[in-house]
Amino acid sequence: MAATTSSYSITMRLHTAPDHGVVGTVATTIAEHGGIVTAIDVAESRHDRLVVDVTCSASDSTHSEELVAAVGELDGVVVYKVSDRTFLLHIGGKIEVNSKVPLRTRDDLSMAYTPGVGRVSMAIYNNPADVSRLTVKGNSVAVVTDGSAVLGLGNIGPGAALPVMEGKAALFKRFANIDAWPICLATQDTDEIVKAVEMIAPGFGGINLEDIAAPRCFEIEARLRESLDIPVFHDDQHGTAIVVLAALTNALRVVRKQLPDVRIVVAGAGAAGSAIVSLLLAGGAGDVVVWDREGALSRDDDSLPPAKAELASRTNPRKVRGDLHTALTGADVFVGVSGPGVLQPEWIDDMAADPVIFALANPDPEVDPTEAGKRAAVVASGRSDYPNQINNVLAFPGVFRGLLDARASEITMEMLLRAATAIAAVVSDEELNPSFIIPSVFNPEVPKAVAAAIRGTEAGS
Repeated sequence: MAATTSSYSITMRLHTAPDHGVVGTVATTIAEHGGIVTAIDVAESRHDRLVVDVTCSASDSTHSEELVAAVGELDGVVVYKVSDRTFLLHIGGKIEVNSKVPLRTRDDLSMAYTPGVGRVSMAIYNNPADVSRLTVKGNSVAVVTDGSAVLGLGNIGPGAALPVMEGKAALFKRFANIDAWPICLATQDTDEIVKAVEMIAPGFGGINLEDIAAPRCFEIEARLRESLDIPVFHDDQHGTAIVVLAALTNALRVVRKQLPDVRIVVAGAGAAGSAIVSLLLAGGAGDVVVWDREGALSRDDDSLPPAKAELASRTNPRKVRGDLHTALTGADVFVGVSGPGVLQPEWIDDMAADPVIFALANPDPEVDPTEAGKRAAVVASGRSDYPNQINNVLAFPGVFRGLLDARASEITMEMLLRAATAIAAVVSDEELNPSFIIPSVFNPEVPKAVAAAIRGTEAGS
């Protein structure tokens, strides 16, 4: 059975016979069916019954239903209500607006709003550069999506994307104290998206593009970078690429190999794959082969669509053709940003000695990390329930913190490389091992180091 996760945590309110031994039976039953009990609370004790709240983790929705059914079959137990803790957390949304200034008196109002605020508006009119210093613009980011490529869920639209964008905004605040705003656009037209972002840009210090499908996302980012005087960052591309390069830097430290010398196979030629390839090449990688549904992308294949043909023109110097197994034979590194199950575990045996496997498709990776770990020297995934989670939250808060602090108007490839180096360096030689190649997302030094790298300064300065 798959590992349990707090993402599928439920609380069952049970009405039971007035026998506290029933509580132990409930816990045992849940464990026998693969669940993990995380809390048991007796909410009410009477002579004729107990009211018990049992919280447990399951592996998915189906497993949650199985646990409820198993408990409901016990003698003397009635499942009165089931609450999904993830949905409870989202009721009413996850973010809010708070005032940073007191509004208790007429004087407070006269300074924060009219008439005093008019003086500040005229000051900005006379000196537009002051807008970042005198407004929230200097610490704000728009998290923009069209809902066309949300997580691994696909094109589910702007409304369904809103919980994800709210979560992203919460992460900005938690890890970098940045005020971020979810902007979900009711269009998937490239021109309309570009125009909409251009129109709202005066209120923000940076634009974080999120969950916009490829290849449309490439053009949108390129056009906005050209037209706006604030940095534009597509996190699905560049955030992923930064963390992959950081993790690979440390994985290669573990196996004592160098980036220019290894052969790398990247599965997936979408937004993330393309950005990973670009950053790996900029970082010194010399032999990168990209595999997608057409097979190994090669510059001598005239049938490739434009985006993939461009990617092929910069990769695959040996002109490898064929399926993923063929591309992997003799390779040192696999980086997967494609789909579940595309890599058979036994293929890892045909890679070079001490292979590195990054199976990053979420929630179901390209190969089971446990199976890969039996054959590879280092394994990473996008999941939090395995070691070495490749998580964009290691990058984007610090990236934007540095950009906003520096009042940057753009983000460069050199900044991205410095950010990756900074993340990798947080893991000391003493800490580094095959199961710890990337720092925890809760390590407070990570966003500081990344922000300093983006600014081009020492951390803490």
